[in-house]
Amino acid sequence: MTNRTVPRWSTFAPLLQRRTGSSRLQRRLDGAADIADLSRLAYRRAPKAVFDYVDGAASGEVTKARNAEAFGRVEFHPRVLCDVETVDTETTILGLPSSMPFAFGPTGFTRMMHTEGEAAVARVAARNGIPYALSTVGTTTIEDVAHASGDGRRWFQLYVVKDRDRSREMLQRARRHGFDVLMLTVDVPVSGARLRDARSGISIPPSLTWRTFLNGAMHPAWLFDFLTTPPPNFETMGTGDGLPMTTVQLGTTSAAAFDSSVGYEDVAWFREVWQGKVVVKGVQRVDDAIRCADLGVEGIVVSNHGGRQLDRAVATLDLLPDVVAAVGGRTEVLVDGGVRSGADVVAAMALGASGVLVGRAYLYGLMAGGEAGVQRAFDLLAQDVRRSMQLLGVNTVAELSPSVNPGMVTLRP
Repeated sequence: MTNRTVPRWSTFAPLLQRRTGSSRLQRRLDGAADIADLSRLAYRRAPKAVFDYVDGAASGEVTKARNAEAFGRVEFHPRVLCDVETVDTETTILGLPSSMPFAFGPTGFTRMMHTEGEAAVARVAARNGIPYALSTVGTTTIEDVAHASGDGRRWFQLYVVKDRDRSREMLQRARRHGFDVLMLTVDVPVSGARLRDARSGISIPPSLTWRTFLNGAMHPAWLFDFLTTPPPNFETMGTGDGLPMTTVQLGTTSAAAFDSSVGYEDVAWFREVWQGKVVVKGVQRVDDAIRCADLGVEGIVVSNHGGRQLDRAVATLDLLPDVVAAVGGRTEVLVDGGVRSGADVVAAMALGASGVLVGRAYLYGLMAGGEAGVQRAFDLLAQDVRRSMQLLGVNTVAELSPSVNPGMVTLRP
């Protein structure tokens, strides 16, 4: 027989814990257990067209799916009976320290997701000791990002455009304001077929049609920001003096802007103008990686643009070990595409990467809650990096290297 009593308030009242001292939004962010939860919050808070710009990819989105699927084929082989009470996640990326083996990669039109935009991302990166890369098509000036990041480490991502004078001017401004790495993106001779964007008709600067207004009305926080703050514009390409830009339909080919004739011989021009570390982003073949290393660049990024350019491209994680084997001794090899957890970051490092770029992960956080959402995305990734290292039985990022612990991570076919 089970003895039962009539429940009394005095008995269970102490068990009911009320969270105080934080906003409703912060409580929602705190309730996000992983990046997928942040994505769902973002979907509820941002208009569908804006969310689809972040979440979407090219054509049938096969490459995007392959990037994620490759991480699903990762197999960990952990060591046991290791003292992992203390774990050091700091590493060196492109010659300088980073508190984590990942950086916030470049993303365009960021203020469209949330009015705080690139400045919020830069502040979070600086506060937590990781690099942040500002995009050519950013919606915040180079000067304002430099101010927001303070002593933080910042990189500048450049699309190769036909107007070389504009490129030179941007690079000179970036160098003057403490950007220490040029990330030369070479996988955009033309824009990919972003079908979600083409169907939604989304543009920069955003145009307020009845369709977008009604969709925005279902997301009042985003709409309020849109109506009460300056609209997103191509501020990174400007000079901070309100340079007007032509409205661009996202998801269409920008033949008038991108330089589809650029070749290996042009890298020397950018090295001369920049006179600092140069990383080539968008490498998707081993022979291209070798040619880039032959040019003496300080790094390459194995990247298919998150699946947003050529659909049916190889998953970056599948290509990574071959690229590292070919050029890892001569230049640093970074990787992006499909990274949604700290375990993904650890897997990439264990397959030979010297650093990992994340993009969509922090944008989901930005849409979900501005700077606080970006911070939550960082916290989730960082916590999972530490936990994964502990469960693998390693104390430092260096121990993840395949040269130190061969076979710790494998990829199933």
